[in-house]
Amino acid sequence: MKVGIMSMHRIKNYGSFLQAYGLKMTLENLGHEVEFVDYKIEKPIVPTDNDKGVINRSAREVYHMIRRVIFKKKTFSSLFDMNYFAMLGLSERRKYRTIVDVLVIGSDEVFNCLQSNPNVGYSKELFGKDNNASKVISYAASCGYSTVKGLKNYGINSEVGELLRAFSSISVRDNNSFEVVKELTGIPPVINVDPVIISNFDQLIPPQSELNNYILIYAYGSRINSEVEIKAIKRFAKKYNKKLVSVGAHQKWTDVKIEADPFELLAYVKGADYVITDTFHGSIYSIKYNRPFATIIRESNKQKLRDLLQRFSVEDREVRDMDKLEEILQRSINFERVNRIISMETEKSIKYLKENIRVNI
Repeated sequence: MKVGIMSMHRIKNYGSFLQAYGLKMTLENLGHEVEFVDYKIEKPIVPTDNDKGVINRSAREVYHMIRRVIFKKKTFSSLFDMNYFAMLGLSERRKYRTIVDVLVIGSDEVFNCLQSNPNVGYSKELFGKDNNASKVISYAASCGYSTVKGLKNYGINSEVGELLRAFSSISVRDNNSFEVVKELTGIPPVINVDPVIISNFDQLIPPQSELNNYILIYAYGSRINSEVEIKAIKRFAKKYNKKLVSVGAHQKWTDVKIEADPFELLAYVKGADYVITDTFHGSIYSIKYNRPFATIIRESNKQKLRDLLQRFSVEDREVRDMDKLEEILQRSINFERVNRIISMETEKSIKYLKENIRVNI
């Protein structure tokens, strides 16, 4: 069967790539032909500081051009263009409204329509509009920080609800998304985990022996920037004689900065003594590969992150007070219980995909 995936598959970060590749690999292992389908980007309905956004994007483009052209460096951005997008079967030419038997929308924050990001906006094709499929479902879709209250405030709750009711089946990955879909459609969706959790990347992860005795700092570029957070992390690293390492998206204050492909990143996760993160997928990697970790939760991701930690019974990894960082990192994790949850959730997800990726003739 020909299956299309519509996701955040052109976003250049590790989490977006690995969830997209993981879902592709999972569906191919179930015997399907898989192709990514692009969505037409529509204008955000949430006010944004356009001038600031343009300046930031321009600065990033100049930075990457200097590294690529003058210093002949393979930048994080250029590696995506050359290598990782090719693994997803993507080219520069976007493919819209591809004819498929089943269109799977997800994973990632595909239902987060109240973001000001101009690369996403309120794009209604992410809610199944104008698709060219015999059947539309979602898998582990997230509303991110979009809530029922927010949708009502912007007057799009009825429109989103109508679009969602046309889905044959809806799967989400967190409680906030569950509540949004249930409120707007009257039908409770299925909850499934992110594709990274259910995917086996072992054959793609290279050996990593160049580094040891380190703490992996996994966050968006320079987002861990408060003096309180940095001092607490450095204090812990110094006490336990650990190097601070950032991969791909760097923090200026880490001891070692590494450029790596997504599977090399996973090798660094597996080799880390500790992981400190403030991201959803940083927490996912730590859970999946059984690494001691601590998660700093931000206002923008509290909905999905607290839900994730609770779902895998590791709520005590949340850092609410940086003075408690050492206590959290030194606290043992019942990985036997975590791995049982991973196994159950994987079985549940595969069952959902098998049952819903079929077309009644």
